[in-house]
Amino acid sequence: MPDKPAVPRRRNTKVGQVVKRSGNKTIVVEVTRRVQDTLYKRFTNRSKKFHAHDEQNQCQVGDRVRIVETRPLSRLKRWRLEQILHRPAVLIAEEQQPESLSTPAPSSPQEPGS
Repeated sequence: MPDKPAVPRRRNTKVGQVVKRSGNKTIVVEVTRRVQDTLYKRFTNRSKKFHAHDEQNQCQVGDRVRIVETRPLSRLKRWRLEQILHRPAVLIAEEQQPESLSTPAPSSPQEPGS
């Protein structure tokens, strides 16, 4: 029986938004899908959260990411980060500012009646 070359398996992918950075190298991604009601034919949003592995710790809350199915990495993690699709402009601006400018200067307390 000749050995066949291993064909890479097509893995499941999902697109969602990072809602939490839980622990080191772990993100929680919320995936939302639209489902049509069988009786009333009205569309509703269903969402589910997936724990995913972020090797470089590069994701932030609010990022739109693509995750791909992988072998079990821990008790909850069966997905890993494949790509960051979109990062909100607010997060990009915060990364570019130096730390000294991003923290506001302490203001002096005002006296009542003045």
